[in-house]
Amino acid sequence: MKQVHILIVEDDNDISGLLCNMMKKSGYVPQPAFSGTEALLYVEKKNWDMVLLDLMLPGMDGEEVLRKIRENHHVPVLIISAKGEQQTKINGLRAGADDFITKPFDIEEVLARIDAHLRRSSTMKRIVGKNQLTYKGIAVDTDTKIVIVNERKVILTAREYAILELLISHPQKIFSKANVFEAVWGDDYLRDENTVNVHMSNLRSKLAKANPNEEYIETIWGMGYRLK
Repeated sequence: MKQVHILIVEDDNDISGLLCNMMKKSGYVPQPAFSGTEALLYVEKKNWDMVLLDLMLPGMDGEEVLRKIRENHHVPVLIISAKGEQQTKINGLRAGADDFITKPFDIEEVLARIDAHLRRSSTMKRIVGKNQLTYKGIAVDTDTKIVIVNERKVILTAREYAILELLISHPQKIFSKANVFEAVWGDDYLRDENTVNVHMSNLRSKLAKANPNEEYIETIWGMGYRLK
């Protein structure tokens, strides 16, 4: 049976020890890191099954660590932080975290969330091949065009798939309707807004049906669309 390796980025010795013991009792292999710089060294050395990340770290903070991880890695990242303000949670999730757990935390809840995210990640790896794009529970196989959302296979039209692949390839970028039309339809944009609107609406509907708890695409008024 494959060992599950979890990187625990937490500068408080007591909390780090608690999390490491929790992981060991659950059969996982934990690796503590006590700063953002140390965490990134571990991330570059091997492939992790999950990262538990505190936000308030010495030197490089957790937000910056998360941004650097997301530049090259799709590992599930769960933030565990005392910074429980709503905007902090929103910022963390938008920056690429898969979940946000507020301190003080309930041990059983943390374990349940870890198990859930590991199951989801394992399912995606089984179904989706090597050339994949992932974002917050979505996995897109660019070879087979298979799309998995919340562990469910989602059937998209060719245009809907192309829109999703475009957005997920650049999750922080805002795409205007002209950008979307020219990239997906391969033609000059002649202000045919209805075409883009209809396909975007259908894509949103299918994603929402697969995962009702997540809103994946946001409209930036006057500018366009991006992943949320």
